[in-house]
Amino acid sequence: MNAPTHALDLLPPRTAPAELLAALQAHFGDRFSAARAMRELHGRDESPYEVPPPDAVVFCDSTEDVAFAVAQCARFKVPVIPYGAGSSLEGHLLAVEGGVSLDLSRMNRVVAVQAEDLTVTVQPGVLRSQLNREIKDQGLFFPIDPGADASLGGMTATRASGTNAVRYGTMRENVLALTVVTARGEIVHTGTRAKKSSAGYDLTRLMVGSEGTLGVITEITLKLHPLPESVAAAICFFPDVGAAVNTTIALIQLGVPIARCELLDANAVRAVNHHDHLGLREAPMLLMEFHGSPAGVQEQAATVQELALEHGGESFQWATTPEERTKLWTARHHAYFSALQMKPGCRAITTDTCVPISRLAEAVTVAADEAQASGLPFFIVGHVGDGNFHIAYLIDPALPAEAETAERLNQAVVHRAIAMQGTCTGEHGIGLHKQGFLIEETGEGAVALMRAVKQALDPDHILNPGKIFRR
Repeated sequence: MNAPTHALDLLPPRTAPAELLAALQAHFGDRFSAARAMRELHGRDESPYEVPPPDAVVFCDSTEDVAFAVAQCARFKVPVIPYGAGSSLEGHLLAVEGGVSLDLSRMNRVVAVQAEDLTVTVQPGVLRSQLNREIKDQGLFFPIDPGADASLGGMTATRASGTNAVRYGTMRENVLALTVVTARGEIVHTGTRAKKSSAGYDLTRLMVGSEGTLGVITEITLKLHPLPESVAAAICFFPDVGAAVNTTIALIQLGVPIARCELLDANAVRAVNHHDHLGLREAPMLLMEFHGSPAGVQEQAATVQELALEHGGESFQWATTPEERTKLWTARHHAYFSALQMKPGCRAITTDTCVPISRLAEAVTVAADEAQASGLPFFIVGHVGDGNFHIAYLIDPALPAEAETAERLNQAVVHRAIAMQGTCTGEHGIGLHKQGFLIEETGEGAVALMRAVKQALDPDHILNPGKIFRR
């Protein structure tokens, strides 16, 4: 068996007592499992950490189920860990102190579509793609697209963004209201369907991005957007990543309302070529999408094409049919898993940072040069329209030296982003991996305030403990 990629200094587990497990089994019936295979399934994500699985898994069908499970765990001060689609990259769903995994994937109903108000209310297990399929016939769509087909509950909990953020914002801007189960098992509602409010503390924004540490989200009201009248996508290749990013900087500074602007370095293009049989030129590439009226889309595209040529862009290619666009964006979404297949048996140590747009070319170029010099296989993708990029180092989990090299490179990328007045994570969240960076970015005083909020709302530290900061 391979040695763990990353070791954690774990606190002693708070093992679920037999009385608690019996109460959960009596309530949930066949939706309760203490089988090892099920526990292990819920004890892993896409992070490099290997920790013991939770003591049990319960599958919730309703807010009341969640409230019951949390209240029972609160009686015994046993942790509860919300589980959505399992796509976390930073260890968010790992049971680092033991406890019970709350699987919310069966809470997958679109509760209500208020088309005239451009809002929708969903349960947390609804997947991003599912929501867009269900509202497409009403001429609407939900734009937040983190790449993975994540659950909307998980996207809310981690304040996700993704490919459309440059035009449509992140989950922070698109969540209006929540239903949340507190650490005592109480059901509370935050926000309304109104577009704005000045009523008291903004509890909705407090919960968005809290990574399951302040409450369990069981219902979400989201903003929707009209489907654009016209959509066009284009790709363009560049001599290096710096030229591609400088093109992006120029179009953002000119105010071009581009909907998506994605960077793939040559390694990422090579991986998606192999996985999706695309035959793209293996060079740094921008994948762009334009939304609006036919005339507006044409104007945007002409401006971007001119800017790309000024920065050495070549082979500007259009994808105008839905099938062509879907093929390109599907390949982009496959980039992570495509790259893993380039080194069989590997694990990825990833980081995502976000910097002021004027510093992005420097941040990406230096990160690429450092990774190339290390000898580790790597790839870079980025939502470069909003200053966010991801770099992943592919390591052999049986070789600790590779993990150490990847972590050293990762630290350099993050330190540089913070020095540029950027952030250690544009969208992955803190989880387990970036707790030290959070202190570096915000300062001890700000983290102390976060700890005080956590202590007030969850004094027994049962809600996804060990994430964002240690006790």
